[in-house]
Amino acid sequence: MSAPLLEITALQMRFQGITALKDVSFTMNTGAITALIGPNGAGKTTLFNCVTGMYTPTSGKVTFDGHDITALPAYRVSRYGIARTFQNLALFGGLSVLENLLVGAYQQGSSGLLQGALRTPKTRREQTASLAAAHEVLAFLGMEDTANVLPSELPYGRQKQVEFARALMQKARLVLLDEPMAGMSTSEKAAMSVLIRRVRERFGISFLLVEHDMPTIMEISDKIVVLDFGEKIAEGTAEQVQNDPAVIAAYLGTDHTAAV
Repeated sequence: MSAPLLEITALQMRFQGITALKDVSFTMNTGAITALIGPNGAGKTTLFNCVTGMYTPTSGKVTFDGHDITALPAYRVSRYGIARTFQNLALFGGLSVLENLLVGAYQQGSSGLLQGALRTPKTRREQTASLAAAHEVLAFLGMEDTANVLPSELPYGRQKQVEFARALMQKARLVLLDEPMAGMSTSEKAAMSVLIRRVRERFGISFLLVEHDMPTIMEISDKIVVLDFGEKIAEGTAEQVQNDPAVIAAYLGTDHTAAV
């Protein structure tokens, strides 16, 4: 069997006297859609921040494609092929949709500040390639008509898709989605679920997502990891998790089957 794409090993994160993560371990394979669920304050976003280099864990290890990325800064983690979206929209309001996508391509370029200022041939080639890639992503998402508008002019669900598209521009192998369905209507959630699957099938991208919409999670995920008070209390398929007594008690509730 091939090695896992992402491996979390005995991860701990403490903030002074508070333990946000305690000995959390799990793996995910290439091409998988893995969900991270649990009550508010369970440590889900903290784990995201540890994976993406925004936090350095107190102890434990994060391995991506065989590389130890535990203590690397965020910009170096990104270059390994990890991108993320945020719970709250983090788009540049003064830039068009197309320009927001081009920001996502910046990390993949190799031209320095001086080359950019001098508009060297290498810089121009990279800019041309990034522009073509941005139009390709917009076309794939069916958003060509939004290229020159400001994100604020779009419905909330479309703004979420712009942020998703910007993550794709980073040419990531793993995308972390922090509540991608939050604030969406039922139809927008369905569209986002279809989009995630299409991107996985077309580009082979793996997804680790935090989401509170249980019907969506149970339907889209290959595997679900459940956190409670910073500890992993369950891991498995949707069927296994929704029938786990510890998960029912801590998060889903006794009437969860009516919701899923």
